[in-house]
Order: sequence, then C-alpha cells, then structure tokens
Amino acid sequence: MAIFGLDLNPRRDQQLPLLAAGLASIAVIIAFRISSSSSIRTTKKLIPSPRATLLPNLSEREIKELPYPPDILPGARDATSPYGTIRVYEWGPEEGRKVLLVHGISTPYLFGRGYSDTPSDLPHDARLYASEILIALTSSNLSWTGGSSGRFSLIGYSLGGGIAAAFTSSFPHLVSSLILLAPAGLLRPNHISTASKLLYSTGLMPESLLEFLVRRRLEGGPPSLKHVKTMEQNTAADAAVEEELPKQESLIRTARFENTIPQVTVAAAVQWQLKFHQGFIKSFMSSIRYGPITEQHRDWARIGQRLVTRNVPTNKTPEDEGLQNSKVLIICGEHDSIIIKDEVVEDAARALQENVDFRFVDAGHEFPITKSEEVVKYIADFWSVPC
Repeated sequence: MAIFGLDLNPRRDQQLPLLAAGLASIAVIIAFRISSSSSIRTTKKLIPSPRATLLPNLSEREIKELPYPPDILPGARDATSPYGTIRVYEWGPEEGRKVLLVHGISTPYLFGRGYSDTPSDLPHDARLYASEILIALTSSNLSWTGGSSGRFSLIGYSLGGGIAAAFTSSFPHLVSSLILLAPAGLLRPNHISTASKLLYSTGLMPESLLEFLVRRRLEGGPPSLKHVKTMEQNTAADAAVEEELPKQESLIRTARFENTIPQVTVAAAVQWQLKFHQGFIKSFMSSIRYGPITEQHRDWARIGQRLVTRNVPTNKTPEDEGLQNSKVLIICGEHDSIIIKDEVVEDAARALQENVDFRFVDAGHEFPITKSEEVVKYIADFWSVPC
C-alpha cells in the first residue's frame, strides 16, 4: 500500500522530505477548498426589498402615498424561503375557485420586484420561478396542492405566461386550468436583435455597464456612454438598449392598477422600483437572460401530450389528472408588437397538438390592463361560469 506514492518501508531520512511535501500538498488543497468555499459564500447574496430598506423609515401617510403601496391588493403576506422573502397577495372566499396569477417582467411580486427580495446569485429561470410558485402556495393557510384542494387555475401574463407554462409542464396534476395572456415562451428568436443579445450577454462587457444602460433605458432617459471607453463591438451598447426586448412599458405607461389610487400606474411602479429596489435591475436582466421567453417548445409539447393523454377515456376521473378544461386558453392582442398573434397561433397550436382555444383583443401588449373586462369575460366563458 502507498500513501502519496510513498512506500511504507523506506529509510526514515528518505521518507521525511516526501512526507513533508505530501503534507504541504494537503495544506494547499485545504487552503484551496477554504478559499473556494469562501468565494462561493461571498457570491451568494440576497438583496433585500424595500419592505426592509424603505418602509421602516416612512410614516403611515408616506407609505399610503407611495407609487406602489404595500397594501395595493388585499391579503398581503410575506413568505420566507432560502431564496429570500416574497410578497404574496391572497384574498377571496375560501370556498371559491382558487386562481394563481403570475405577472409580467417589470410589474411587482416576483423575485426582485415590489416587496420581494432578490436572490442575485441565482439565474432567474423557470426553476427558480417554479420554486417561487410552490413557496407561495405552500405558505398559505389554505390547501392549494393537496388531493382534496380541488387544485388551482393558473393564469400567466407575458413573462408570467412563460413561467405558468413551464410550471404546468412539470406539475400538470396541480393545475386545473391554464390560461395564458400574451405569453412568452415561444417568442421566435429572430425578434431578438443582435444588439439585444449583446446587451443581455454575459462576459462580453462589464456587468456594471450593462446594468447602467438598462437602468437608463427603463428610466426613460437616453443611454449615455460619455464616461465609458469606446467599445469595439459592431453594435453600440446604447443602440442595444434602444432595441431591448421588453418594450411594453412604453405601451402601458399611463395604465392604472386601480382607479381609486390615481398615483399608482405601471410606469410609476417601475420608476419606484428602479429607485428603491436595489435588486430590481439584476432580476430584470436575469429574467431576460435565463427566463422562459424563447425556445420553450419542449415544455409546451409536454403540456400538449398531457392533454392528448388526458382526453383518452380512462378509469380515472378528470379531477385526478388535472387540466380539467382539456385545453389551454390563450388570449392575444391584435396589435401586440412583442408577442405576435399569428406566430403564437401557429407555434402554440403545433406544440399543444391543437388542444388550445384562442381569443383576441383589439389592443396591444397592454390589453390585460386596458381591456380587463373583456379578458375576464373570455376567462369566465372558458370556465363556464357567469361573469
């Protein structure tokens, strides 16, 4: 037997130098592991939301006057997790239909938005968002996922549509119906310009510069590179910002969340997050880099196959198998320049094997806010309930 390549029976004077070298090697390995572990620990970072950094310093009147007050919706609660605290709003009759709504990329509730913390060391991908949904559900006093829960309906808008589809593909037995509003997920790559790919790339330019440019774009001001050295890329970084993927903010700038709170608009909420949520930009960029926005055909196909299988008569009751409506409902804006109606119809129908109903609204990407009554009517019809 040998240790570090040493014979156990050599002369002692020959063994000591090698033994010392072996011990030195062990020390180096231990030091490296300690260093690596320390490095990993320092990169794991939770960025607290304004719930912790801002609200404690404000009076009740100042809190009520915020562009995004913490009680904007009833039933506010904070769910703790290894990924940070998330804000959840849960209300309605306990015996009623359970519905979970997942919003778009910049409006509050998801990680790094509103009053939810930012796990800045983790990619904001479908896995993280699936975990967030499960955290929201399992932290409730109500049963959302048990066999006697009746399951829940899942509605996703824009990025939230991609998140909802990805979640359903993995947990179809938990979802009673799936409704997607102008959903991401199947966005064709040709709509993402080279400039946008550059802006949301990693390693090509300093991250601080990219964050600065994205912030300038969302703030509505012209990107400025006067403090930045000229770069050699074919596409200028400021042009990349101008062509950034999520352009919906310009479309719904004055749309209000609630008529009784006139200071709360989509644009005001975004500006407030930019100013007071230190993790907002990081989460925003990570969602574009890693979120379920494009090339999610495999997940959608799994839903389609599930629906095909479910529609074959078995000994199981419909409630046992989830997705009780037998189809997915997709609502699109006729004039949406982000999620193109005709492309969604073609790509979603193919992925879901025609197990889908489409409805269209005479509006752009902002239709869930500006045409909410029409959207609610389509959903009620899909559920076969009175509106």
